[in-house]
Amino acid sequence: MKALIVIDYTVDFVVGKLPCGQPAIDIEERIAELTEEFVQSGDFVVMAVDLHDENDPLHPESKLFPPHNIRGTSGRELYGKLKPVYEGSREAIYWMDKTRYSAFCGTDLELKLRSRGIRELHLVGVCTDICVLHTAVDAYNKGFDIVVHRDAAASFNAAGHEWALGHFEHTLGASVVAKF
Repeated sequence: MKALIVIDYTVDFVVGKLPCGQPAIDIEERIAELTEEFVQSGDFVVMAVDLHDENDPLHPESKLFPPHNIRGTSGRELYGKLKPVYEGSREAIYWMDKTRYSAFCGTDLELKLRSRGIRELHLVGVCTDICVLHTAVDAYNKGFDIVVHRDAAASFNAAGHEWALGHFEHTLGASVVAKF
């Protein structure tokens, strides 16, 4: 069994408060396409979405990044074509708020995956070298097989993006794949 984890593909991370910009815009079609494919095949699909409270001085990211993905704001909405895919398949997609880089940290993700017998995780989203990376490291440490879709991952740091793709493959043993 396999699952698709869509990480932080929101307005704030694509064009909003902490934008990846054009690299994230360029993966819009592929993320929507993969999400539809996984939903149609009956695989488990997770929207792992960053959540912050405004003016939270205790959150470690508040010292590193401008406020983003604030509860109740439009910046937390899924970006572009992914939003209608989610809205049309809401019953088949698990929405999961996360408050740290890794989709595993402080969430019930591992429980949801194990209860379904899932062994293979497909990772897409932003930022390749932050939240996708930390999710992949945790997945590796928990014994999951990892597939990263390079044509559905992006970062605001081109060098970090490329480094993370190499790290996935050469250090975590992940398969790094692309449609073309």
